[in-house]
Amino acid sequence: MPGAMETTPRHSLLEDIQGLFVGTLLVALSVQLLQSAGLVTGQIAGLSLVTAYASGIGFGPVFFAFNLPFYWLALRRVGLAFTLKTFGAVALLSLFTELLPNLLRIEAMHPLAGAILAGATAGAGLLALFRHGASLGGVGILAFWLQDTRGIKAGWVQLGFDAVVFALAFAVIPPVTVLYSLIGAGLLNVIIATNHRRDRYIAR
Repeated sequence: MPGAMETTPRHSLLEDIQGLFVGTLLVALSVQLLQSAGLVTGQIAGLSLVTAYASGIGFGPVFFAFNLPFYWLALRRVGLAFTLKTFGAVALLSLFTELLPNLLRIEAMHPLAGAILAGATAGAGLLALFRHGASLGGVGILAFWLQDTRGIKAGWVQLGFDAVVFALAFAVIPPVTVLYSLIGAGLLNVIIATNHRRDRYIAR
């Protein structure tokens, strides 16, 4: 229906806050599931996990630091509101991933179960963030900037980055665990591709 997007009310501030809170909490749970099973994932979160495994530094500080260079791109390409929400989401995720292990401990988990559960919870969390005008920063912003300014397909940039992350993962976790990790990352991408559609969700 013409004009439907214009007449749909935006999310209120309170709705955005709860959306960012719930979304980042779900992704934080996903990170804990990955760490409990010794798994990785793609994008900046995956690089942060690989770095955390290799260095012993906590995921939260590494993830927060790795995202810092991308905010100026977000500000230039998407705008102030998105950048502030994304900064808030990244900060919340960094905090939650440091606090959650003190409140919830997962003693043992099969890597396949961990991969599936982590992919599902991360997918749900990211959908919540997307629908409230935020993201978890990182490579996606760079990929679309390169597509706009250099004509390089965003999908290829993201795929190339993930290939590097998983290649690095072979140096810090067993090969079979990397393969389980790929299953989780694939499930996450399927969830996002299937559900993140503006024609099915028009509230902004």
